[in-house]
Amino acid sequence: MTGPVESNEAAAETVDLMDPALMGDPFAGFSRLREKAPMVRGVFPGVDTPIWLVSRYDDVKLVLSDRRFVNDPANVPGMDVRNIRERAIQARGIPAEYARYLMDGILDVDGADHIRLRKLVSRTFTARRVAELRPRVEGITEDLLDGLAATPADGVVDLMERYAYPLPITVICELVGIPEECRPRWREWGKALVSLEPGRFGDVVGAMVTHIQDLIERRRAEPAGDLLTGLIRAHDEDGDHLSDTEMITMVLTLVLAGHETTAHLIGNGVVALLTHPEQLALLRDRPGLTPRAVHELMRWCGPVHATRMRYAGEDLEIGGMPVRQGEAVMAMLVGANYDPREFDAPDRFDVTREPDERRENHVGFGHGLHYCLGAALARQEGEVAIEALLRRFPDLALAVDPADLQRQLLPGSWRLARLPVLLAGRASAPS
Repeated sequence: MTGPVESNEAAAETVDLMDPALMGDPFAGFSRLREKAPMVRGVFPGVDTPIWLVSRYDDVKLVLSDRRFVNDPANVPGMDVRNIRERAIQARGIPAEYARYLMDGILDVDGADHIRLRKLVSRTFTARRVAELRPRVEGITEDLLDGLAATPADGVVDLMERYAYPLPITVICELVGIPEECRPRWREWGKALVSLEPGRFGDVVGAMVTHIQDLIERRRAEPAGDLLTGLIRAHDEDGDHLSDTEMITMVLTLVLAGHETTAHLIGNGVVALLTHPEQLALLRDRPGLTPRAVHELMRWCGPVHATRMRYAGEDLEIGGMPVRQGEAVMAMLVGANYDPREFDAPDRFDVTREPDERRENHVGFGHGLHYCLGAALARQEGEVAIEALLRRFPDLALAVDPADLQRQLLPGSWRLARLPVLLAGRASAPS
């Protein structure tokens, strides 16, 4: 039996992940790359080391679940592997003293360390706990919709700024323990971190770290029933179980990840529905389809298109192509979610696609040990936000041509800069 042979065609092409054409239509772009070869090479700005991009459904699930792939290159046995993400962070001008808060968290560690950190917060995001939160999520949603209803019917509203962002940032900040007066700062920090504007990253990360340190001291003096108080207790009772850096990184990760992606799930979902009137009508007629619709939105236009890099812990192969020990691999979720090997007519948006809302065969939330911790909460917020919006504003419409919607050009993401809509009529009263 001969060993795997690398595709010459795949090896010949190196994909620039900042290519405006690819970021402008990643669905078509990564579908083309997926069918070209099991893997192609890709490069990030400021980083000269190429990585493997994996886009086929089965291969993506393999990379995300096989323990031979590690998130931390320091865990590649017998090798000194350079951390590509560390180099990308350095290229953004973030000082080393703050860079560690972006690299030493739950998303970056492997094995026992990941499980240890995940256990500290997992109870907050169980299906039961999320279900208990639903009345509060619904209350926040109705308050936001009341605010929208006060807008003149013929006025243009930025739904991202007025609705899609405020809902998840309010929910996650209440869970973690971020005071209400501090939340606008998190919104601004989030904007700055995805702007790709050089020179701001170091100051922003430094401000966030200082802010979290201040919150920790306030919570030590005045404990509450939030997640931050629980983390402080875990740290103070057993410093070996949760370090200072890990505690700060955990708060930073949970707040940013807990609202940024959900906001864009809502925004992308509204655009998908408003540009597919037959699916919108079906969902209005059958609101019970909303959980299945949210799954389809995560597949068809989910906000996260790529995972963190994994490093091969040994020589292996993906789709018959060799991956050498220490090489970096990135799973392209967008390619997998459009793979016709798994999904019938994957380009078609179909809110009835999932046969059971409890079944999830897309990889919009990832897969394996690092499957999204807050997936249940994100799904619930998406369900509540979309169902309530369509009910309260039955004549909702885009205020611009879909082709004119501006998106933030951030590799591996699908994000709206703004979502201008017309409420187009009087809102219905809450039911």
